[in-house]
Amino acid sequence: MPVTLLALYRNPEGGDEALQTFRRRYHEEHLPLIARVPGLRSTKVQRIAQAYTEADLVMVTEMSFDDRASLDAGMASDEMRTAGRNLREIAPGMMTLVVLEADDPPTGLSVPVADEHEA
Repeated sequence: MPVTLLALYRNPEGGDEALQTFRRRYHEEHLPLIARVPGLRSTKVQRIAQAYTEADLVMVTEMSFDDRASLDAGMASDEMRTAGRNLREIAPGMMTLVVLEADDPPTGLSVPVADEHEA
């Protein structure tokens, strides 16, 4: 079952200049390191346009793996350790990581699907 590692980034201290520096270094330095992580199938980076939370979130990175074993191996790899060191330098205290797995409905539960014409 596919697994997603989601990295949520908060706004850095230092205003717009600090945010632009973070974004530049993230794309130039960090993403090439992440691309080397074994088992990583895809990476998608998105800026947060609006957050319905008190957290000052500015960016999300979605990293997809084939399964939990692939994610665990990738997280334990030298490549991920190198990426982690880089991230601690360019985004100290800014990130929260979460692992996402499919949440199938309990057995016997019928989940209605919205008709696109009703919306």
